[in-house]
Amino acid sequence: MSRGGGKPAAGNTGVIAGTALTVLTGDQTLSVDNAVVSNADIRGYVRITGKNVTIRNSIVRGGAARCSAAVIEVVGSAVIEDVEIAPANPNACLDGVWATATTLTRVNIHGTVDGVKAGNDVVIQDSWIHDLTFFSTGAPGATVNDAVDTRGKRRITLRHNVLYPGAEANAAFQITQEGGASGDVRVENNWLDGGSCVLNFAHRGGGPTPMTGIAVVNNRFGRNTRYVCPILISTQTTLSANSGNVWDDTGAPIPAPDKHD
Repeated sequence: MSRGGGKPAAGNTGVIAGTALTVLTGDQTLSVDNAVVSNADIRGYVRITGKNVTIRNSIVRGGAARCSAAVIEVVGSAVIEDVEIAPANPNACLDGVWATATTLTRVNIHGTVDGVKAGNDVVIQDSWIHDLTFFSTGAPGATVNDAVDTRGKRRITLRHNVLYPGAEANAAFQITQEGGASGDVRVENNWLDGGSCVLNFAHRGGGPTPMTGIAVVNNRFGRNTRYVCPILISTQTTLSANSGNVWDDTGAPIPAPDKHD
């Protein structure tokens, strides 16, 4: 359940209002299993190598501009809850979270290029990923912004989130098979908007075709896309479930997925 209930937004994601935060200066490597960091203002990057590490009720700001990086990188396993990710120095190759084996709950991510690069075994719920930073030039060119981006990974759930990366973004959720087989993905009960198409599921890469195992159910879609395109699938992609998806403003069913490579 969302803190305070309802649609994820400023009041029920990120740090709980009124919390006194302790400043932690510099990059943090969390290598001890079951470690807990709470009520912190982390003015550096975070790398989690331990198992079952928790970051709770904190803000993470990163530090000096860093390329091919994320404000939080999880290579062990983690729980991240009631956390705001607000980079002090946004740049054209800095993401919010790179995650594997991680549950993100009531997280507020903004100002990065991608919100979350979701690896295997990731759950994102009750969270707000919004207002990502678009750069017209970068490394190597204009940024391709996705609220959530998955490349050849499995067992990913997006549940009861607001994902709006911005009008100039690529997608609220982008899946490819670059890096391996993607699948076992569930997108349910979200508010989704932005990009060229809101959801973009492409089989390209090294995984099997057709790409299957993607369920999209009971979501509400906005109309702030470059095309009238709630869902785009490639010619070798088949949705395993596609039901209950409506326009947020009218409650009418969205059109069938666009389909091309």
